[in-house]
Amino acid sequence: MRASLIQIAVEEGESVASRRRRVAALVREQAGSDLVVLPELWTTGAFAYEEFGPQAEPLDGPTYEAMAKAASDAGVWLHAGSVPERDPEGPLYNTSLVFSPSGDLAAAYRKIHRFGFDKGEAVLMGAGRDLVTVRLPGTTLGMATCYDLRFPELFRSLVDAGAETLVIPAGWPERRRAHWTLLAQARAVENQAFVLACGTAGTHAGVPQAGHSIVVDPWGEVLAEAGAGEEVLTVDFDPAKVAATREQFPALKDRMLGLDPPRR
Repeated sequence: MRASLIQIAVEEGESVASRRRRVAALVREQAGSDLVVLPELWTTGAFAYEEFGPQAEPLDGPTYEAMAKAASDAGVWLHAGSVPERDPEGPLYNTSLVFSPSGDLAAAYRKIHRFGFDKGEAVLMGAGRDLVTVRLPGTTLGMATCYDLRFPELFRSLVDAGAETLVIPAGWPERRRAHWTLLAQARAVENQAFVLACGTAGTHAGVPQAGHSIVVDPWGEVLAEAGAGEEVLTVDFDPAKVAATREQFPALKDRMLGLDPPRR
């Protein structure tokens, strides 16, 4: 399987409509890939809190339409990162969308863990409640977003639901970049899964972004890592390595906690 992670910069001065067109063009350029991944909140910037409300869209809004068409034009599975979603009957959500190569919506995931410690996203966005997996030819994706990366129980639950490739769009800050790399590798090793973590470049509302999108295999080996600037990170990986790793080193079978009922 070939995956392309599009690490774009979200800079002030570029309109959302212009960025949407630019990103759609980048997606179309990845027509040879099987899976394309975009970062978190790339329409606004993950730290541009004042833009969440004004730029929020319904689930079938203009970003949905543009990304559905881009996926269809390129013939790829597209994890379109996340957008501020406006639920007509509820709060805003930080919502990720996955489109099939025909442009159909395959899944939507509302971010469960909101960042901000009683400010920012934590108070402006509602919390998602549902685990989401998506079956692709050859692998099952488990969906998570940015701050979710710090909560291992989410990923273990995704593995229990069948996930083999964990996809994590993010707007991760540069000052905690070491955590980004460490946690991506940890989630891969402890779950014996591939991790595809796509971040942003540039600066969001004065907050420098980490970049360094990364692909990690089930043994924790870094298969590819981007730099700090705008970049498309493309990597070939074999999804069958997940089953082989879990068979060769069956640590997941020795779990004792968090099982219902516990193994004896």
